[in-house]
Amino acid sequence: MKSLFLKIFLSFWLAQALIVALVVIATVVFRPQTESPFWEYIKEHTAQQLVDAYETGGAPVLDKQIDQLSTTFKFQAFLFDDQGRELAGRTVPAWAHRLSSGLEPQTIGWAQRFSSRRFVTHGIAAADGHRYVMVAEIPPRPWLPLLRQKPPGTGLFVLALAVLVSGIVCYLLARYLTSDVGRLRAATQQLAAGDLSARAEAPPGRRRDEIAQLVRDFNTMAQRLQDLVNAQSRLLNDISHELRSPLARLSVALGLAWQRTGPDAHSVLERMELEANRLNELIGRLLTLARLEGGEDAVGRTPIALEELVLDIGKDADFEAQSRQCRVRCVIQDDATVLGSPSLLHSAVENVVRNAMRHTPERTEVEIRLARESRGGKDEAVVRVTDRGPGVPQESLDKLFRPFYRLDDARGRQTGGVGLGLAITERAVRLHGGTVRAANRPEGGLMVEIRLPLDFELTAEVSAKSPERTAVQPS
Repeated sequence: MKSLFLKIFLSFWLAQALIVALVVIATVVFRPQTESPFWEYIKEHTAQQLVDAYETGGAPVLDKQIDQLSTTFKFQAFLFDDQGRELAGRTVPAWAHRLSSGLEPQTIGWAQRFSSRRFVTHGIAAADGHRYVMVAEIPPRPWLPLLRQKPPGTGLFVLALAVLVSGIVCYLLARYLTSDVGRLRAATQQLAAGDLSARAEAPPGRRRDEIAQLVRDFNTMAQRLQDLVNAQSRLLNDISHELRSPLARLSVALGLAWQRTGPDAHSVLERMELEANRLNELIGRLLTLARLEGGEDAVGRTPIALEELVLDIGKDADFEAQSRQCRVRCVIQDDATVLGSPSLLHSAVENVVRNAMRHTPERTEVEIRLARESRGGKDEAVVRVTDRGPGVPQESLDKLFRPFYRLDDARGRQTGGVGLGLAITERAVRLHGGTVRAANRPEGGLMVEIRLPLDFELTAEVSAKSPERTAVQPS
């Protein structure tokens, strides 16, 4: 049972039902055993009535009298003579024989309060001096007042009403205790999805219990997280802008140095220019990451034909990969149109492709595959980029999309990466309502999968106007 509400509700209801049942049973068990005046009268006069019936008409009249008692009072009786013979010609149960002969003691314990009660009357004398013994069994006394049938059906109605009322009380109590937990869970899901403004609704009134305090602590934590993330985003943005000015002056100084120095200094200037370009690229990526964290590019979306975007990226990447004798191949299984920012999605896919190009061995191939799939009843556009590289340790797969994360520094220096490309991809895809993940391929290499929600109407319209394509190999 996963629901806290059901656990609390059923536990309270069961506990309340057990308490009521135990109270009733204890009341019956420890209540002094007394017979009603009516039954006392029946017990005293029944024996004499049976003897008189037998003395008057013999066994037939006695049998008729016993049947009348059984019909009227649900009263089962047997009459024995002083020799232990049953006089009405009835089949006598073993307990009646034992009770009439004194082999079974006549006791009334607490268990007999819930079952039929048996008793024996000895020494009943007739007019001619014969003596008789009567053994009788009377039905159980109604021990639960709720079940008394006066009028018929009232007891069951009262019992059902009691169960219903207790269920309503337990339901309201369980709802009261778990309502704040439900609101807290909803706010936690929003926070986990990236909405840092999510807050749990404050408990009504002036509640000061542990759950209400937990909701307030959660809101305080969420506010602190939002402040920290906003501060980090502002810091990245401010630092990037501040670095642009000295970098621009450095570029001017490099241009002047190229003009005023001789050939001996060219190697040093080339190195300075390379590092300046890398710094300029890093600053650009930092600014992009800061904008994505702030959600600035979440508006102004236009229809984007993903097949065209993938083909353009594949064509450029294939041209660049020729320097390493590698190829980049595009496979378009389905056309797909999404709503979003063309520049952001272009950067997101391109970062993944360039990362695959850096790590795939020479004379191998990077594949970009576009397909349309359905998951959870929703159509999605799926872009999968696969390489033939060494892959990534399993414990590092979830860390690839963190800013500045690299498997090792030496690898970063060799490839020129700073660990921002995949982080930008993850933020851009998330702003478009999609997801991105990485996985190692069984045959070797890494596969990065980008899933974007599909605009079905736009895709159908574009597909109707475009010829069917299954695979395209950039030249």
